[in-house]
Amino acid sequence: MLGVYSSFAVAFSYISPSTGIFTLFILGIGLAGPAFFWSWPIVVVGQLLVGLNFAEVSSHFPVAGSVYQWTKYLSNRTYAWFTGWIYLFAGVLTVAAVVATVPLVLIPLLNNMGMSIGTDLDTERNVAAIVLLSTTLLSIFGVRIVAFVNNTGVVFEILGMVVFALVLILFYHRQSVSVFVDTSYLGSSNAPGVFLAAMFMSLFVIYGFDTASTLAEETKNPRKSAPQAVIASIIGAAIIGAIFLFAAVIAVPGDMGKFVSDIGAGKIPFPLVTIIESNFPGWAANLYLFVVFAAIYVCCLAIQTSTIRLAFGMGRDGKLPLARVYNNVHHTLHTPVGTCIVIGVLAALPLIYYAGAGTIAIGATGMIYLSYILGNIAILIARFRGWPKESTPFKLGSWGTIVNILALVWGIAMEINFLWPRNASIGGQNPPLSALPNVSIGGAIGGIPIYEFTLGVILLVGLIYYVVAQRNAPETPAIQAAQTTA
Repeated sequence: MLGVYSSFAVAFSYISPSTGIFTLFILGIGLAGPAFFWSWPIVVVGQLLVGLNFAEVSSHFPVAGSVYQWTKYLSNRTYAWFTGWIYLFAGVLTVAAVVATVPLVLIPLLNNMGMSIGTDLDTERNVAAIVLLSTTLLSIFGVRIVAFVNNTGVVFEILGMVVFALVLILFYHRQSVSVFVDTSYLGSSNAPGVFLAAMFMSLFVIYGFDTASTLAEETKNPRKSAPQAVIASIIGAAIIGAIFLFAAVIAVPGDMGKFVSDIGAGKIPFPLVTIIESNFPGWAANLYLFVVFAAIYVCCLAIQTSTIRLAFGMGRDGKLPLARVYNNVHHTLHTPVGTCIVIGVLAALPLIYYAGAGTIAIGATGMIYLSYILGNIAILIARFRGWPKESTPFKLGSWGTIVNILALVWGIAMEINFLWPRNASIGGQNPPLSALPNVSIGGAIGGIPIYEFTLGVILLVGLIYYVVAQRNAPETPAIQAAQTTA
């Protein structure tokens, strides 16, 4: 059985501030300059509202599958199935986005060590595919291995990232603190819109905290430990991420304006790597990059583990295609080997038409936030019907409905932010389908933002499958809610 620290480690590793920051730091600072830093506390507060709501629900239903399971037990079967379907593919896309982030750190690290590896998109994709293969194999070999790697990775992230960040702040502070209030990079005509686009980095980082309950079936005292891990992972990530971001911005070498301009011109493809290598001696820079690589790799494993557990839970309920064929626990390894392979293959699909980690990350984040919205709606409706009636170790009491509504308002506002079409030439966010390489649909379809296109395809396939196979499927039994405690 896993302890509360292991549950926290899984959730924290999923969030992994270093991973999300390395993926989209270039978008945040390239669009809004150092002022994009203020998107971090905004997102922390918004996601903490969601986390508080989810923490209470996890105390009642500490089972594998989090959002899917919660909607399953608090709403109707159709609603729950579509929520789980969206949440599953959001996890798959997140796996793809994180494995695509590894090359951004690993390739510069290996090149610093004497190797000569290209920095083109094809090379990045190939490295990402190798990383995905390795995490898939690790997932097959058991929850204890995953827990050990996660626990080790959290140590890397917390100690390594904080220690190196503090060294940057204390000894390599190149910029004045005043750069954080310099809004000149936002422009004057569409400053709010630019800032909301720059916010994508922070939005990509702080999610996945619900995974503390995804492994709850393998956790000691889950009704108490799962909610604690949910909240602790958000707060921990908020602190670590703030220190890391502050240190990175304050250590930007040379003139800030030129640095941001060079990012926009494509002269600095890996801004965080440039910051690290410009300040630390070679050996220290390599050590820093290794720490970041280790943290991102563990993040890959944590997210893939969570997605596998979700798929296993849905397959166990008979809610996925051909689940009876592959969704079986191996008698020796005690893991769902077939499900591990299926998730690995699905996560590899976005690498076929690879256009960089950022494109995948934005699609994954938009879908995660949509699944969180659906979860919050189901929970709110249940509250209006009198839930919860049982007492659990973690409860919001009379604040539950207020927190739930605020979390829902926050989620819908950010989903609109993702859906809002933007010019692909301005920061490259939410680019149209026609901007992706090697994609052509008969010449008849083009100019569709990639997030909307991806979501549309997933919903269409899900709708067809639901009508054909799920509409008349038998109900699955629900677990009992927590018993009243003194």
